[in-house]
Amino acid sequence: MKFYSTRNKKAEVSGAEAVMRGISEEGGLFVPQSFPVFSSEQIKAFCGAPYEEVATEIIGAFLPELKNELPEYTRAAYSRFDGDPAPLVKVCDNTYVLELWHGPTHAFKDIALTLLPHLLQGSKKLAGNSRTTLIPVATSGDTGKAALEGFSGVSGTAVAVFYPFGGVSDLQRLQMITTEGDNVFVAAIKGNFDDAQTAVKKAFTDAELKEKLAKLGIELSSANSINFGRLAPQVTYYFTAYADLVEGKQIRYGDKVDFCVPSGNFGDILAGYYARKMGLPVGRLICASNINNVLADFIRTGTYDARREFHKTSSPSMDILVSSNLERLIFDLSGENDELTAARMASLKESGMYSVTPKESEDMRKIFAAGYASEEEAANAIAEYFDEYGYIMDPHTAVAAAVAKKTREKKTLLVILSTASPHKFAASVLKAIDESPTGNELKDLQKLEDVTALEVPESLINLPAKEKIFTDCIKLGEVNGALVSFAERLGKK
Repeated sequence: MKFYSTRNKKAEVSGAEAVMRGISEEGGLFVPQSFPVFSSEQIKAFCGAPYEEVATEIIGAFLPELKNELPEYTRAAYSRFDGDPAPLVKVCDNTYVLELWHGPTHAFKDIALTLLPHLLQGSKKLAGNSRTTLIPVATSGDTGKAALEGFSGVSGTAVAVFYPFGGVSDLQRLQMITTEGDNVFVAAIKGNFDDAQTAVKKAFTDAELKEKLAKLGIELSSANSINFGRLAPQVTYYFTAYADLVEGKQIRYGDKVDFCVPSGNFGDILAGYYARKMGLPVGRLICASNINNVLADFIRTGTYDARREFHKTSSPSMDILVSSNLERLIFDLSGENDELTAARMASLKESGMYSVTPKESEDMRKIFAAGYASEEEAANAIAEYFDEYGYIMDPHTAVAAAVAKKTREKKTLLVILSTASPHKFAASVLKAIDESPTGNELKDLQKLEDVTALEVPESLINLPAKEKIFTDCIKLGEVNGALVSFAERLGKK
């Protein structure tokens, strides 16, 4: 299968090349030239199949050159999870929660980032590429630790993570800055997530930086969801959720299922859109925003306007105003018009906004619904689900639950995607259920377990006592210099 760039369709690459490069030279994102379509018989065969087998089939349809190795890769990745990587939990009639946080860092990013190192190494082997791959990562909280965990100690790779100072939870910060390994680096950035993301994206198109790294035998790639190797694994859990519902006789095959997704960078919900294009009977995709509601406004109006106040919230992984993965949807809606997509992205960079046509906006709203939840509404959702159903959720999932309450169609079965363990945001969850946080992270974790009976993962219990290795806070203009310094240290090891 061939891929090309959203901003230059002449930039044609194989799937393996798309995984290795992460982003196209001109800043566009790689997308498949055509989408594989699964028949009803193929999808029905997923019922009862192990998760890794479904992942092998879905990802193999995009990356056929790696199909022979994928069974080994998916087994290695998903053996690191606590049981089923994506269990579907029934909360009440017609409402399910798809828990995506049973991996090593307790966030949905683990689904892709435990597998991506294998995809990258396999792709490099195919290409005969012996250079070290350096992966700069901008994170709003969960991607950073998942990337560090996935790539730490993996030969031929290195990871540099940049997070917004004061813009992640204390637990997320501790997870990152205590990471051990010779091939990892972490730094805070003075700015918000959008600033960090912009700085990292600029690095990919900086010829001078690439030249300096090349002299050190190092090349750049991406582990953010702009890399298709991150996106493809996320498609899998839409198929397994649907298959679980069919197998459990909650629906008949062919019935439409709605999915409500807490979204900041648009990758998680885009995976659902791609699953729909591949033949899965997806109904509506509900995009749930927090009060940084740029995505909800865009789906409602057809105008993307990032010129607004940035808010820090209890759902920090969604505190984003520039949603990188939306570009792939824009490209698709435009009839795969690369010149128009490039112009729109240039407008976003220069003026902070762009608009799609009324026809494109109408087509989008046939599939996507959207809404946003205030901090109070999200907290109320945590309390309501706990009080009424005995189910505890984190603030990001709560945003989706609150938005679903306002936007769902009652007759259609709804699956809410749960993106992080409640323990990663213990203080916020305790406040929402009228329990007072202790002011001590470790005690908050234990108190949440005592109140909810949800067992604290051992890896989180031990965090506060671990050595804080990475304590630097750098300016935005220092990102490239930090990458070069890290690369030089890699060369000496």
